[in-house]
Formats: sequence, C-alpha cells, structure tokens
Amino acid sequence: MNYNLLIENLTNPALLFFVLGIVAVYLKSDLEIPSNSSKFISLYLLFAIGFKGGQELSHETFTSEIGWSMLFGIFISLIIPLYTFFILKRKLSVFDAGAVAAAYGSVSAVTFVTAVSYLESQQLSLHGHMVAIMALMESPAIIMGLVLISVFNKDDSEKIKKRTAIKHSFTNGSVLLILGSLIIGFLASDKQAEGIKPFTNDLFKGFLAIFLLDMGISSGKKLKSFFSFGWFPIIFAILIPLINGVIIALISAYITQDVSNRFMFSVLAASASYIAVPAAMKISVPKANPGLFLPMALAVTFPINITIGMPIYYLVIQNT
Repeated sequence: MNYNLLIENLTNPALLFFVLGIVAVYLKSDLEIPSNSSKFISLYLLFAIGFKGGQELSHETFTSEIGWSMLFGIFISLIIPLYTFFILKRKLSVFDAGAVAAAYGSVSAVTFVTAVSYLESQQLSLHGHMVAIMALMESPAIIMGLVLISVFNKDDSEKIKKRTAIKHSFTNGSVLLILGSLIIGFLASDKQAEGIKPFTNDLFKGFLAIFLLDMGISSGKKLKSFFSFGWFPIIFAILIPLINGVIIALISAYITQDVSNRFMFSVLAASASYIAVPAAMKISVPKANPGLFLPMALAVTFPINITIGMPIYYLVIQNT
C-alpha cells in the first residue's frame, strides 16, 4: 500500500472540513451553516454533478461497453439495497433498514470526486460516461429502499403505497434535479455549456468543502444518538462498503477491462449517499432516523473509503 498516498488522503480538505464540523460541535461552538444556505449548496452540488455528467456523456462515442456499463451501474444500485436491507432488518426497524439500505445502494458525490483525484495520482484519467453512471445510480436505490419499506412495513397507518413511492422517487426534488441536469447537460452544446462552466466546475470543490463542514456539524450533533445503537451500525458501515467495493472490483472485469472504470465502479458500490437519499427519506419516510444513516455514511464509511478503501480496490483490480 502507498503510505504517501494514504497520508495524502487523510489530509484531503473534504475530510478535514468534515472533521472540523464534528470538532465544532464537541467544542460547543456556535459555528453553523444557515439552513437556507445548506439547502442551496445541496441543490448546487446535484445540479453540477448532473450537468457535468450529461456534458461528458455527450462527448462519448456510445458503444456496447458503455451500454452494459450503465446497466451494470443500475444493477449495483438495486442489488446492494436489496441484500443489505435483510441484514439491517435483523437489528433495526423497517424504516431505518430501508433508509440505510437506500443510502448504501446509492452513491456519494464527495467520494466520487475524491476517487477522481486518486486516479490522477495513479496517472489514470476518468472516462466521461462514469460521471453519467454515477448520476443514474441515485434513483434506483431510493426506489428499492422505498419499495422494501412499503412491502415489509406492517403498520397500515404508515404504509407507503408502492406506486406512490416509485413516483415520488423520480419526482423528489433531489432526484429530479440530478436527472434533469444530466439530460440538459447532454443536450447543451459546448459553446452553451462554456457560459456556466465557472459555476459548474471552478466553484465545485469549494462548495463541497462547505457542504462537508455542514455535514460534519449535522453528524456531530447526531453522534450521541448514533452510538446508542451499539456496535452493529459501526461494524456494518465499515465492513459492508469494503465487501461491496472488493466484489465489484472483481466482477466488473466482465463488463470492462479498463482499470479506471473498474476502480470507479468499486468506489460507487462502496460509497453511501448523503445528499439525495437523506433528502428523499426526510420527505417520504419521516420515521427513518437521520441520526443513524447520516453518521454511518459520513462519520464512518466516507473516511474508511478515502483512507483504506480506495487503495484496497485499486490493488485488487491491479492483481485481477
């Protein structure tokens, strides 16, 4: 394992701003991001991710490999929440199990961006269609999570109708924005996209840092509640992403032989969403506890992935 790269990952500004948010809570600081600003930043990130994905996709020559890669990405985002739900349901309520399963089936934009930096450090480049695949992997996991809750929830007063759940997973503001931005980015010409490039590209990492600071503050406030669930969520948040990442690192060879594509598939499978899924669950499943799935994704899975996860996935891919 490259220890210099490990140290570089540990000093990643995104991770450090997240840690700063947690520290601020424990120091009882009055540091906070106004709720309206926080919502704007979340929407901005979804817009920028979707638009850039559409732009990149428009420059790709569509091949059967890209088609299979897109289907593979959707398959990953469906199968992970399906199998993890039944593991989670043994220890958690149906609502929490569905929300956590959806989060781990979906993807993390911040982890994705960090993975792109990792590729660059290995003298590899990201292929445009992988950005589009990341955007496409948000909705299926949310749909699967909502449907599983609907099927296994025995409380008629809290039932989520499957048709309503599926419709809502597409019309939810977060999902609609990222998919809509993907389509708009695909349709826009390079000249048209150039006009908003400073907004979608140059400001992205700065807004990510502020967003992670806000998420650190949110997670810090919920950590006490998180620890009350015992060791199970912590162990799950460490092991399941690593298992998912390694498995996908191996089987992605049947979809593509490109090392960078396989690595990004592994990272997408290992990451957990803390943008689209929390937004969708807050509206659709208010009984799901954000004090559980947000700290799992942010305080445990995110740092695990960018410190030890990525080097492991890359090593597996190099040796298979």
